[in-house]
Amino acid sequence: MTQSRYERGLAKLAEIDGEAGTKVINSLSDIAPDFARYLIEFPFGDIYSRPGLDLRSREIAVVAALTAMGHAAPQLKVHIEGALNVGVTRDEVVEVMMQMAVYAGFPAALNGLFAAKEVFTARTAAGLS
Repeated sequence: MTQSRYERGLAKLAEIDGEAGTKVINSLSDIAPDFARYLIEFPFGDIYSRPGLDLRSREIAVVAALTAMGHAAPQLKVHIEGALNVGVTRDEVVEVMMQMAVYAGFPAALNGLFAAKEVFTARTAAGLS
């Protein structure tokens, strides 16, 4: 039996973000449960589940995009966590953000670096790499 988009998305979300992804979904349950379902089905059930890129490459791309946006710190932090969970190193996260300074500007890169610093500090305190 094939998995539904929702089942496939939940599995991919858990693989990438673990508890952090579940918290985001749960935080929407009282205000926008349909949006939470869309978030599971489309990005994770459809896009992240495609065979063209591995999860590590996908998370590098997402960290770059959210850094370049310059105003998505909560989502960026979740995806920095996800990137680290799928094998991206802290040094690679920093390099991606430094690269974004060239294309998105120093303010966006700085916002990204400060978000990364918060994630790194919290993970170190929790005994995670």
